[in-house]
Amino acid sequence: MTAPAIPKGPVETAPVRLHRAMGFRDLLLFYLVTGFTVRWIGAAASAGPSAIVIWLGAALLFYVPLMLTVLELSSRYPNEGGCYVWSKRAFGDFAGFMTGWNYWVCNLPYFPGLFYFTAASALFLGGASWQGLTDSPAYYVTFSLVALAVVVTLNVRGLGVGKWLHNIGAVGVWVPALLLMALAVLSYARFGSPTPFTAESLVPSTRLKDIIFWSTIAFSLSGLESASMMGDEIRNPRRNIPRALVIGGVLITLFYILSTVAMLVALPRAQILSLQGFMLSVQQTSDRVGVVGVTAVAALLITLGGVGQAGAWFAAGGRLPFVAGIDRFLPAAFARVHPRYGSPHVSLLVQAGVAAVFIFLGQAGTTVKGAYDVLVSMSIIGYFIPYLFMFASMIKLQGEPAGPEVIRVPGGRPVATLLAGIGFCVTAATICLALIPADDEPNKVLAVTKVAGLTGVLLLGGAAVYVTGTRRRA
Repeated sequence: MTAPAIPKGPVETAPVRLHRAMGFRDLLLFYLVTGFTVRWIGAAASAGPSAIVIWLGAALLFYVPLMLTVLELSSRYPNEGGCYVWSKRAFGDFAGFMTGWNYWVCNLPYFPGLFYFTAASALFLGGASWQGLTDSPAYYVTFSLVALAVVVTLNVRGLGVGKWLHNIGAVGVWVPALLLMALAVLSYARFGSPTPFTAESLVPSTRLKDIIFWSTIAFSLSGLESASMMGDEIRNPRRNIPRALVIGGVLITLFYILSTVAMLVALPRAQILSLQGFMLSVQQTSDRVGVVGVTAVAALLITLGGVGQAGAWFAAGGRLPFVAGIDRFLPAAFARVHPRYGSPHVSLLVQAGVAAVFIFLGQAGTTVKGAYDVLVSMSIIGYFIPYLFMFASMIKLQGEPAGPEVIRVPGGRPVATLLAGIGFCVTAATICLALIPADDEPNKVLAVTKVAGLTGVLLLGGAAVYVTGTRRRA
């Protein structure tokens, strides 16, 4: 399926002027920076050794169906827009638009949440003297706005420049995990593990307050479809996307499990926090084994990694309004590309402006941790609504003929339908869990109202934009 033709005018060359800037190496690093982050390791490790079983279950019931779904759909339709194109192909214009709309708007609260985590990690660069800013909303808001400015500037310059931010980000999220693993091995050899690993401790709790974080686990394993948003900017996408998906998928799952074990070896479960848990693990373990300077290095890398991750997701999300502009659901300006850099700059700049608004909305009326939890919940719900469409599209599109270039799920249509059905059910359950506020949230009613209310506003806004766009097309 090719990008739809549009009438002659100032945007007529947009679909063909995008630069094919990403090769296999860039694509693999893109998957690594969007698919793995130390941000979620603290939340997983806070569940204790049972997190290992939960990781394995999530990999089997969610990650594998997602990977195979993206493999087949991206080889069937390797064009700019990814899940937007797939849903539109399966269920028509409205489904396609709402898929793209929700995927785009979920990034708006995602960026502030990621920046908050990155800001918390950056405080370890200054040692104890900077920790006084841990509960300062002004610091987190300021850091988020500056980081957002860096991300949008580099992405407007095009993927030829922006991809280096993504590549640096991959190093920034993987090397700290390796550092923690090395420190954990040293600590275990000298002092043993403060967390007992027994058969009983590996059994996940089924109490509601303990399974709420399962939605975060599923969310952390998502993102494999991200590069497909930029299909027209990838060199040889039918060959490179599947290779990068498989290699990246194995590495991401393995590193999540090993990093969680390392944190449990480094810290007792009761001392693990979700926002600063990873850096506290590095700091306390390095102090225990007498390794100097590791904490500052890890903090610097995580800061670079967080900005790099934001850059990667900013690039992926910014292509959706661009494609919607080509389809004329959004004003024609969204379909324009920069005359010098070849990037969808209008779409990127609008996305940056709305993300800045969410930085302030998420913080309003709550603590720093409360704002972080609300932003994470909104990101999960908004992000997983397109997954419902994507898994449903996988089932629907099994009826279309597949050429020799299509990578089919092993077992063909029956297995593909079963796996997509499992992925759909897990996604629906994850959305429900994300609506439940954290047990330590002081104002649960406000938290639920924020999450549900703002999500509803965004959904209704998408429907209104679609109706307006349909009239514009007519």
